[in-house]
Amino acid sequence: MPLAFSPPSRRHLPASGAPEEPAPSSRAFDSLVRLPAAGSRTAEPSRLAPGGDACAGPPCQAVTCTIITFNEADRIDRCIRSVQGLVREVVVVDCGSTDGTPAMATALGARVIHNDWTGFGPQKRFAEDAARHDWILNLDADEWLSDAARRELGRLLARPLPEAIHGYRFDIVPIYPDAERPRLLPDTHHYVRLYDRRRCRFPTSLVHDEVKPAAAHTGQIRSPVYHRSIRSIRHLLDKNIAYFRLQSREIHLPPAVAAARLLLEPPFFFLKYYLLRGHCTGGLFGLRVALAATYLRAYRLVVLGFGSRR
Repeated sequence: MPLAFSPPSRRHLPASGAPEEPAPSSRAFDSLVRLPAAGSRTAEPSRLAPGGDACAGPPCQAVTCTIITFNEADRIDRCIRSVQGLVREVVVVDCGSTDGTPAMATALGARVIHNDWTGFGPQKRFAEDAARHDWILNLDADEWLSDAARRELGRLLARPLPEAIHGYRFDIVPIYPDAERPRLLPDTHHYVRLYDRRRCRFPTSLVHDEVKPAAAHTGQIRSPVYHRSIRSIRHLLDKNIAYFRLQSREIHLPPAVAAARLLLEPPFFFLKYYLLRGHCTGGLFGLRVALAATYLRAYRLVVLGFGSRR
């Protein structure tokens, strides 16, 4: 299981495994604002390079972008702007942010819906159900389409998507905090993010949130999605600890197995993250990430082997 830059949706989990403040039951903010048309001055992200238009006109294939959020005010802007001009609507499902995330998303043209935290899979399925179109582009608030991905999607969506393809896989490339580009040889992950909800969906699992169409029906987007998974080492620790506690409600390791793995595996964890996952190219911060990831893998064994099932 990837950890240091883990499967993208995990950082949405509040530290306690649920929003810190109770929120009212599901309610819509009634904040639908039509996204700017492609070709308008505001239709593209401000960082899109001159001449980098996604497509010449509105996309032919109707797509809804879905995003789940909790206190993402520092990064929701970049995420939403990266899909403007490519999708017909953006649906943001927020579970009780206190930092102004819903207002920011509304101002960017998103339809914002409140839904109390239900776990990763159920929250993303709620967003799928709220979408007005069957084709879904799912992003997390700390991700954004690269300029190349915008251009590639613009060409793809300029015509109806083929019936034989149920979903498209993306390369999710991590970026360190405060960096604008990936480090050398980043540990890229591969996930289906554009998919037809009539053919495949997120599972109902609290912790496993991955769309898995059959390989024969899966296409590939070659341009990357950028993923700034963590804000700091402290954030890396907090979000994974919260995730492991939630995970312990679905996964249990026999204590003897957990104890044996604790004795044997930590050195291999470090080599895996520092060398095989390429954090050795990240300088001092990369070393700190590898050490934190090693600690977290050991912590996970403790939680799954000896922790409470609450």
